[in-house]
Amino acid sequence: MQIHLSEPPGDILLFLTGQEEIDTSCEILFERMKALGPKVPELIIIPIYSALPSEVQSRVFEPTPPGARKVVIATNVAETSLTIPGIYYVIDPGFSKQNVYDPRLGMDSLVVMPISQAQARQRAGRAGRTGPGKCYRLYTEAAYRNEMLPTSIPDIQRTNLAQTILLLKAMGINDLLSFDFMDPPPAQTMLTALEALYALSALDDEGLLTRLGRKMADFPMEPPLAKMLIASVELGCSEEILSIVAMLSVQTVFYRPKEKQAQADSKKAKFHQPEGDHLTLLTVYNGWKAANFSNPWCYENFIQARSMRKAQDIRKQYKHDILSAARDYNRVRKAICSGFFRNAAKKDPQEGYKTLVEGTPVYIHPSSALFNRNPEWLVYNELVLTTREYCHNVTTIEPKWLVEVAPQFFKVADVNKISKRKKQEKIEPLFNKYEKPDEWRLSKVKRSARSSQTFG
Repeated sequence: MQIHLSEPPGDILLFLTGQEEIDTSCEILFERMKALGPKVPELIIIPIYSALPSEVQSRVFEPTPPGARKVVIATNVAETSLTIPGIYYVIDPGFSKQNVYDPRLGMDSLVVMPISQAQARQRAGRAGRTGPGKCYRLYTEAAYRNEMLPTSIPDIQRTNLAQTILLLKAMGINDLLSFDFMDPPPAQTMLTALEALYALSALDDEGLLTRLGRKMADFPMEPPLAKMLIASVELGCSEEILSIVAMLSVQTVFYRPKEKQAQADSKKAKFHQPEGDHLTLLTVYNGWKAANFSNPWCYENFIQARSMRKAQDIRKQYKHDILSAARDYNRVRKAICSGFFRNAAKKDPQEGYKTLVEGTPVYIHPSSALFNRNPEWLVYNELVLTTREYCHNVTTIEPKWLVEVAPQFFKVADVNKISKRKKQEKIEPLFNKYEKPDEWRLSKVKRSARSSQTFG
């Protein structure tokens, strides 16, 4: 507001960390401008974050009317991905939201953390591209020099490496610990990725690529999705799984504008399937297809048309045998289970769920079709830590499927230790990767130090 009231003409770019912050700031600015009355020059407030529809985001490129000023409130997407004309003032609080992968828990965390010095320079460079500009940094020079890293942490050091390692294995690179990475990833992250690939049967006991692993490497997607797609052919539901994989490959499908949240939630609820989020996404895609891939249909249902078109393009890329399950959703759910069995969880009698492999307490995300439905067993695509450990993209399963799709990973618990009723339900992992000794092992077979090197 101070810039708007006291500085010469020129648009403003404010960096914030996420959608909630941006929406709140837009509301506050709107109310303050309203309180100042019509004598103050117009301030056009434009939010920018990934969940916004493309037609809303495109407003940022529209010329500012004479006598008015535009303020763009954006995430770090505006650092490099967007060049916005007319920006003369940048406000940089010095923070961004980063995705950080925890290999021990197999969980992504969205963490607000200080930006790097390189990012700070990049943000400042957004001002004055067409004339003299100013950058207001909301941190001290001491914080810039002493608390900010020179450059950002490379993605390879803070993400799940399963897909990367599968591709390296497909290229014949087996000695990963000696591989000359430009930015070497943490050893624990690599070991976790190797274990995940072994569990999916993409690697054998020696850490070498299996025939299935070579097939999985042909698909440009995360290994569990590739395994799910391959399993769908045998289960006769590849048409449905193709659509689900395509929908999972786009970032955001549903749009929930702040001023129409109840209406958007009501529309979304019509697509909800009792089996879970994967089949909800399938229902959305099939509904769009039945509407002849219509943009107005997307608008009416608060669905991102841009995301749907991208999903359609992705679906066309996958050359696969097309077999339909003809609404036999059990087959579809079993295919999903075959890819994501390591992400199985069972309802906790006290609260939420516990993952079968690690015993981590987790919760169904409020945006899920299964929120408050409390199924006994489920699998999820990913675990994200925000305010708590949330499962995203959840589907209900039958516990017996875990043993059927991953007998090398799960077994029915010892009948002598549990009741007959529990025998039908109880599934346990074959091994615990944190068990001492030999916690590095990927299987029950103990190996010599020499042979274990193939896992690196």
